[in-house]
Amino acid sequence: MTATDDMPARGEARAPGPTLHEQLLADPTPPDAPLLVEAPVFLGDEDLPYEAYNSPTYAQAEYEHLWGKCWQWACHVDHIPEPGDYIVYDVGPYSALIARTEEGEIVAYYNACMHRGTQLRPPDSCGFAGQLKCPFHGWTWSLNGDLIEVPSQWDFPHVSAESHRLPKMPVGVWEGFVFVNFDQDAGPLTEYLGVLPEHWEAWGLADRYIETHLRKRLPCNWKAAAEAFIEAYHVRETHATGQAGDEVTAQYDVFAPNVSRFIHTIGMDGPERPVPRTEEEMLAHLTRNIRHEMEPLDLPDGMRARDFYARLAQERMGEQYERDFSHLSESITLDSIEYFLFPNAFFFPGLTLPMVYRFRPDPDDVDISYFELLMMRPRPADGPAPAPPDVIELDIDDSYTKAAALGGLGRVYDQDTANMAAQTRGFKASLKRGQTLGNYQESRVRHLQLRVRECIETGRS
Repeated sequence: MTATDDMPARGEARAPGPTLHEQLLADPTPPDAPLLVEAPVFLGDEDLPYEAYNSPTYAQAEYEHLWGKCWQWACHVDHIPEPGDYIVYDVGPYSALIARTEEGEIVAYYNACMHRGTQLRPPDSCGFAGQLKCPFHGWTWSLNGDLIEVPSQWDFPHVSAESHRLPKMPVGVWEGFVFVNFDQDAGPLTEYLGVLPEHWEAWGLADRYIETHLRKRLPCNWKAAAEAFIEAYHVRETHATGQAGDEVTAQYDVFAPNVSRFIHTIGMDGPERPVPRTEEEMLAHLTRNIRHEMEPLDLPDGMRARDFYARLAQERMGEQYERDFSHLSESITLDSIEYFLFPNAFFFPGLTLPMVYRFRPDPDDVDISYFELLMMRPRPADGPAPAPPDVIELDIDDSYTKAAALGGLGRVYDQDTANMAAQTRGFKASLKRGQTLGNYQESRVRHLQLRVRECIETGRS
């Protein structure tokens, strides 16, 4: 089938009505330049096989060629603020021990004793240690990785301080997040990040602290979990009665090789909504979760609900965090702006939607994964930021509303993950052995899958 005057070429079709780009230009405050960049891609339209989700062999190949070779954020600098602080990051069979040395340097080691391989610190642990001692036989290293004690040294003439130093792994910091790579030959983190440093220069992620941190066990493969948050095509159905509503005007961009993005507007009707809302109806929709806290709101003549609500959000959050946000655009204040860094990290620069996500596979079950959600809030103008909170652990059947700090978003996340068990079962029950994706709205799903496949086939990240 070829393109005609009535049918655009494959991958060029777009929703009717104004584009997100046009909508952002209509905002009274000019949006930041990165939000006006458009980078759509057409990556093909063949079905993607379900084997990529439910095959243990495929999962093993991911561990070998993806998780063992890609940069991934392990912790935040606030987790290890002082010399001697450490934290363990695990993914599948891999384990990294990240520590801050006496000189204040952040280092990462393979979490294994150089004697007989015992892990130096337990999985997912953190704490303080003046030195790193193996719990099995007591071999001990300094925080700089120097071998400082071998019990019964007389029996190990073949061991030297140089031969048995703790080997460091590549480590880097971007905007307060500590990244590690288990591959000794990894390229620099700065190259891997692609457009992120340039796009995020004015958004101050490093000027935020972790207000909320939860981890939830999910009944699906890690890729299916990540893909549930990578497109807004699901919003109209999945969130039909939720906070997100049916505001589905969205833009999708891919910045090869490792970054993709969507921008999803808040406070505007989607182009396919049959009956547009009035501005008063839109304001009532936007403020439905806070109306009980304040006097009745009157929309000034000639002002859009989106613009009024953006100013209201800036004022309320300015009072809460003792900062001035009046310079921010409507888009960076309200919109769901999501950057994905392959393989498993999502960063949101928005003021009211300041999330960071991470997805990891379960090492023993291809149909289980773990979703971590951080809410990043502005650091106090004066004084230190609060220390990172304890992780809120949620099992498959636990509601996100158990995390009170999420407020109304808890119900939205419940909706986001409600379909995952059914999708996992459908992967196995389907006669058609692959998923069919939209060329534009689900282009980021295809980008993720193609990058996974590329890692497996080439053995490089």
